[in-house]
Amino acid sequence: MRFSVRPGQGEADDFVLGDMVWEGERGRVVSAGHVPDQGVMIDLSVALLFHQLGPLLFGKRRTLSYTGIGSSFRLDFRRDGEGFVSVASKGAPVGRVRAEGLARAVLRAAEELAEEGFSSLPADSGARSDCLAAVREFRVAVEA
Repeated sequence: MRFSVRPGQGEADDFVLGDMVWEGERGRVVSAGHVPDQGVMIDLSVALLFHQLGPLLFGKRRTLSYTGIGSSFRLDFRRDGEGFVSVASKGAPVGRVRAEGLARAVLRAAEELAEEGFSSLPADSGARSDCLAAVREFRVAVEA
């Protein structure tokens, strides 16, 4: 998966648009290139994803319907009893992966976004702070 900031938006703020790419053995879903547009407020959407995905991956929930902030981009997750998570979008399957593998992939994508995208956000940005805090909390849960 990949999270990215859309170029050419002018001065960066907490509501900068970005995109998500999710790819698996059964398909690929991308927030870019749709009418109407499905770009997400990337920093806030990544923070929301981590807050919602944690309970699914760590056993408190079996299903999750995630929608990016400011968007209609939606992903549906379902964890089975064997530790696998299926990912789909609009009923079309994307893939199936072990919960631990999904957790590591999401962390990696967020770390890459942090390296690329946060450089343009002010240090006192609320979206930046929320996203970084969500990633830290998620990382602690993964490593526990």
